[in-house]
Amino acid sequence: MLTQDNKLLLIGQVTALSGIPIRTIRYYESLGLLQSSGRTEGGFRQFSVDVLTRLAFIKRVQSLGLSLEEIGDILKVYDQGQPPCGEIKEKLEDKLVQIEHQIEQLLALKSEIRVLLSGWKNMDSQHQDKICSIIQP
Repeated sequence: MLTQDNKLLLIGQVTALSGIPIRTIRYYESLGLLQSSGRTEGGFRQFSVDVLTRLAFIKRVQSLGLSLEEIGDILKVYDQGQPPCGEIKEKLEDKLVQIEHQIEQLLALKSEIRVLLSGWKNMDSQHQDKICSIIQP
């Protein structure tokens, strides 16, 4: 008798249990993020139930802003039998620096747009040689 650990799921079952579309599962497999356990006689992919944990991990780390390439690096460490927490910490620290830089850029852009909009009231007639004189000094 098969135990839960040895049970294989068809790709449609993985989709139903994870909420992740078949196309995405196939894409993750093509990137090496997932590995099927084989195929049925009819050619359908089969996965161990562990794929559900892996998919949940991928989605969670993606929601934190890591790319599929970065996730692949983390999963390689895990697949080699090492805990990937140090790798994850490093990538999240890098992501935080990127986010802080983006915030600075957005605040500067916000300030620039506010200045432009404040000058809108004082806009003179349109100059022939400019598309919009408020943003073209």
